[in-house]
Amino acid sequence: MNILNDIKAAYNRANTVEKIIYIQVALFIVALLFRSFVQNWFALKPSFDVFLTQPWTIITYGFFHNNFIHLIFNLIFLYYIGNLFVGFFTVKQFLNYFILGIITGGLSFLILSPINAGLIGSSAGIMAVLVGLATKTPHYELRFNLIGGVKLWIIAALYVFISLLGLNGMNSGGNIAHLGGALIGFLYTKQLSNGNDIGRFVVIFINFINNLFQSKKQKPLKTVYKKKTNIKRKPTYKEQNINQQKIDAILDKISKSGYETLNKQEKDFLFKAGKD
Repeated sequence: MNILNDIKAAYNRANTVEKIIYIQVALFIVALLFRSFVQNWFALKPSFDVFLTQPWTIITYGFFHNNFIHLIFNLIFLYYIGNLFVGFFTVKQFLNYFILGIITGGLSFLILSPINAGLIGSSAGIMAVLVGLATKTPHYELRFNLIGGVKLWIIAALYVFISLLGLNGMNSGGNIAHLGGALIGFLYTKQLSNGNDIGRFVVIFINFINNLFQSKKQKPLKTVYKKKTNIKRKPTYKEQNINQQKIDAILDKISKSGYETLNKQEKDFLFKAGKD
């Protein structure tokens, strides 16, 4: 019981990226114990006829993995890229990119895949996050011990190129899904820059599901009257516009000169904006 309590406490302390990682590790254990059940009911099949009878698989396939190496590679990459992502976008937008990448990757698989094997794994969602971030800040550099700094656009382009090469391989269906995720990540960021959040419905849907699982037998709350003090005022439209302009200026500076050129005030402002 202590171990379960420790895991529960760690999950509650985790951020959104880490919670997705915890969920995928737990579902991997489930897949090990009930492999046939998971493949039959949660993997995405390359058939529209089957998909119509199992529509949930357009999302569930992205939360399971076939083997330990597949799981570890995806989750390590998700941890670093995901946490970097929420420094430039909001947590809600991270969920939007990740889920929309999984959905788009799954649809690409259904339409274009030449193979008969089912699809499983979160790579399409991760590709959406990576390419979306690289589109926003292409010149941000990741530091590696042996090779030094590598710009995000180069890393994203390398993964897209590898997926293109794999279209004729044994995992052609998976690579089609990767490219679908990469495409939606690119388009999503471009649309955001025009003020259009095409993935907003994802968080709305998640909130709807959460509300379904909330208890409807809660006791009615008592009305308590208190003196209104320290009420947090919502920013006006003008203030929101000024903040967005400041964010765009900081991101433009990162794109041109790199994250390390920001001063402490700019880093703190960008971090706070990503939490809102």
